[in-house]
Amino acid sequence: MTPETLQDQLTKYLTDVHSIEQQALAQMKAAPNLTGGDPELAHAFSDHLRETEQHEALVAGRLEARGAKPAPVKDLVGALTGKGFVAFAASQPDTPGKLAAHAYSYEHLEEAAYILLRLLAERVGDGDTTRVAGQIERQEHAMGERIERLFDRAVDGALRELSPDDLDEQLGKYLADAHAIEEQAIQLLQKGPALAGDPELATAYSEHLAETEEHARLVEQRLKDTGGSPSRLKDAALRLGALNWGAFFAAQPDTPAKLAAFAYAFEHLEIAGYELLRGVAERAGDGQTVELADRILGEERAAAARIESLLPRGLDASLHEQSLPAR
Repeated sequence: MTPETLQDQLTKYLTDVHSIEQQALAQMKAAPNLTGGDPELAHAFSDHLRETEQHEALVAGRLEARGAKPAPVKDLVGALTGKGFVAFAASQPDTPGKLAAHAYSYEHLEEAAYILLRLLAERVGDGDTTRVAGQIERQEHAMGERIERLFDRAVDGALRELSPDDLDEQLGKYLADAHAIEEQAIQLLQKGPALAGDPELATAYSEHLAETEEHARLVEQRLKDTGGSPSRLKDAALRLGALNWGAFFAAQPDTPAKLAAFAYAFEHLEIAGYELLRGVAERAGDGQTVELADRILGEERAAAARIESLLPRGLDASLHEQSLPAR
């Protein structure tokens, strides 16, 4: 149902973040058992599970105060999606690394969602929702920073069962993963300008597309230089996923805001991937791949910061597309 007022939109955003918390709960409950026995990673996820339970209760409280309820279908989809990722991560040979990368990205998706919620609550004049959104936003950001500090431990956990002779093969897999993620990013960014709803966001997507195409080329060249090649299966699967995401965003009534939040999270998925790649390359003694990862990391971090700064414009564009007042 399309919101008719800013109050309706605020309630919709509250149901959105409630479903996001349902997905987070499913992941946080399972995550401590997927850390490869690393106590610091396990503690980080256990601690954040308690925070996530508080977040869910706070959001449910704000919905109740507004005379609304969580959306059962959204919540069910969120919980099932969270369980699906847990099953995927558990099936991977480098579970701790995959878990850390996804969790890092997801924390930034939550952060972006709460930024949008806070901005809208401020415009509506709902001080209680503004305070709740700001509190949770800060905690999601802090959890993202905590995971980032633990990337080295995630690499150790992912490689713990390997002999030193297997490092080169594992490095090739991480390079292939990075290439596949860049292929997905290219597909998303190609659609981004047409869905941005705002000229500055459109420019940000277009300019980062050029960087991303160069990243894919550099990673492919590094794969060739080390005797490997991109994984056609991984590349094709992620390109298809990107096309599906493009169709999903195009179908949303608030496309610009949702796309910007997702792009912010996706940049952090790429950041995590290159942090892990750098860690594996360091352990394999591959200085050239370390330099490549560092170079790309700088550009991915800059792109993430730029998108974060433009989230208010994404919100404005979404409200405009739904014929809702900006204030």
